[in-house]
Amino acid sequence: MNRKWPKYLLEKHQLTGTLTFAVLFSVIFLNLYIPFSDTAWFRLGNSLLFLFTAGFIAISILFLIVSKVIMYKTRNLFDMTYLQYILWCIGEVVVICLFYTFVTVDVVRPESASVIRVFLKAFLYGSIALLVPYGLSAMYFMIGERDRTIRFMDCKDIQSGTPDGAGQDTAQPGKEESRISFFDNSGSLKLCVRSSDLYYIESDDNYIKVWYDDSGKSLRMYMLRCRLRTIEESFRGTSLVRCNRKYIVNLDRVKSLRKETDGYFLEMDNSGIAPIAVTKTYAEDILSRFSGIGSRQES
Repeated sequence: MNRKWPKYLLEKHQLTGTLTFAVLFSVIFLNLYIPFSDTAWFRLGNSLLFLFTAGFIAISILFLIVSKVIMYKTRNLFDMTYLQYILWCIGEVVVICLFYTFVTVDVVRPESASVIRVFLKAFLYGSIALLVPYGLSAMYFMIGERDRTIRFMDCKDIQSGTPDGAGQDTAQPGKEESRISFFDNSGSLKLCVRSSDLYYIESDDNYIKVWYDDSGKSLRMYMLRCRLRTIEESFRGTSLVRCNRKYIVNLDRVKSLRKETDGYFLEMDNSGIAPIAVTKTYAEDILSRFSGIGSRQES
């Protein structure tokens, strides 16, 4: 429950789709549930209760929109965990159920309906009406994200080198080297790079550019359809670190960290690569990584 909630599920498209599906699901569910409830007062047609029904639905949808907008606007301020996301969604249900209870007891005033009983029934059916579509939407987008974007295999220790005469570098017997493999959504291998050859990954709208050394030690670039955030989450805890909005660098290929008047800059161990800026958002993480490297070297 303390795992971080995937940030792509907090993007505008995903939140809009989740809210739309939740509203449609709720309307269908409530229409099926009304005949079996003695506290439900929703009505269609030309009546006073229809006005209450329309008003309640409109205010509830407006509240959900505001809640999702706040969730979207704050997505980069902190890393939301699974538990926090669940509590946020439950909080939405509680607020709407409290509003429903107030309307039921003080406005509609059904006979023999206590406040606690109305709220508990509203919370039960409200949870089904909102939490179920929230869960289904999350699973749908998770599956879609996995199938639509590039799938990354975390650095795996595999035998480097090829049989003699293959025309590629050969490694010493028994030597293992970490590689990063890039697959498309059909499972086809698109690019496999030794981690020691990778310089940085650059964002270009909906694509990424992978910059690396080829077998002749020449700087090469390979473009893939993917988002930089996917890579950031896939390789969290490795030497691949986000340093600004557009770049993820391989710290193993960084020659120096330089402090200038306008901030920090990373200088790669290749003179053909311009220094890469470190923005304030990621400066603390970068500095802590370099401090950790220094500590390990001293020990």
